[in-house]
Amino acid sequence: MTEQRVVIVGAGLAGAGTAARLREQGFDGKIALVGAEPHRPYDRPPLSKDLLLGKAESADLDFDFAALGVDLLLGRAATGVLTGERVLNTDAGPLPYDHLVLATGAEPVTLPGTGALPGVHVLRTLADARRLKPVLDARGSVVAVGAGWIGAEVATAARLAGCRVTVVEAAHQPLAGVLPAEVGAPMRRWYADAGAELRTGHPVTAVRDGEVELADGTVLGADAVLVGIGSRPATGWLRDSGIPLEPDGSVRADAGLRTGVPGVYAVGDCASFPSARYGRRLLVHHWDNALTGPSTVAAGILGGTAAHDPVPYFWSEQFGRYVQYAGYHEPADALVRRGDPAGGDAAWSVCWLREGVLRALLTVDRPRDLAQGRRLIERATPLDPERVADPSVPLKAAAR
Repeated sequence: MTEQRVVIVGAGLAGAGTAARLREQGFDGKIALVGAEPHRPYDRPPLSKDLLLGKAESADLDFDFAALGVDLLLGRAATGVLTGERVLNTDAGPLPYDHLVLATGAEPVTLPGTGALPGVHVLRTLADARRLKPVLDARGSVVAVGAGWIGAEVATAARLAGCRVTVVEAAHQPLAGVLPAEVGAPMRRWYADAGAELRTGHPVTAVRDGEVELADGTVLGADAVLVGIGSRPATGWLRDSGIPLEPDGSVRADAGLRTGVPGVYAVGDCASFPSARYGRRLLVHHWDNALTGPSTVAAGILGGTAAHDPVPYFWSEQFGRYVQYAGYHEPADALVRRGDPAGGDAAWSVCWLREGVLRALLTVDRPRDLAQGRRLIERATPLDPERVADPSVPLKAAAR
């Protein structure tokens, strides 16, 4: 029998994890891992935290491939797929495959005309972090456009480095794209307490090298402008491949992370999948999704069956607080608070229930709530809302 070859496009957590899971599950064929960056595969969450502050070096983030027998093809960008011929095209030539895994992740959304400006930054790659770090080392001024997860984390690191920090946001509260106003509102105080200026309700009309102009005419000077306004699947190179893409740009995968094209799988930030748990297709741009998906892909390649339907999970470190989120909520879900941040509670949680069943929760410095809540979501355990609302009652004790 001809030796099978798996080609994995994308050398981030999802791609590297797929290579590791294939070996762990007994695949003994050839594995090629194709990465557009010249660096060895590395972990991304520390980029906005430890690396910017000098608490970690880039080598500390590398994944260990020594024992996996994987061909690392780095500094090589994928340009297209000939699905009928089972060939991946790259800027360094074609690569034949028996199984192709799409794990190209996501790319930052940028502002028009800012790509060539040296003082304007995004934060997604090791190179991005290395470009931004000298500004923090020099205690330069930073303006972050967007008060989302990345904007808050970079603002946190910049303030710890002693930088003057201003965060501008078009919406009227932080994390407006992911949290309702009443949940995001208490986070405003975090910025002020840390000495960062937060300007909400201020759309940006122009970004130039060294300055940001707001809709009210205000011009903010900066040594570095960080654009953190979201991300999108890095799938533009697939548009003429015949591999199905959703309107949001994600690769359309099934529960087994198969694309419907023979031999082609998709995993991580570039892939959306049907969630039986939530009754809808999910696109999850978080580390934990990229960590769990590779096991499903490896099982499929090896002829088994597995379904990818995790409880989405994310964490963030903001201004000395540990913020965690698990699940998926919708506006119709009932919001139940555990603790009162407006009343001075430093640690608090918010739960979203549907017909008494926990669908999602956000925790601030309440890791026990997160751990117990995640299990309750997985089991779809009915809860007593009154006991959920009592922060002195363990979440697991609110089960009916």
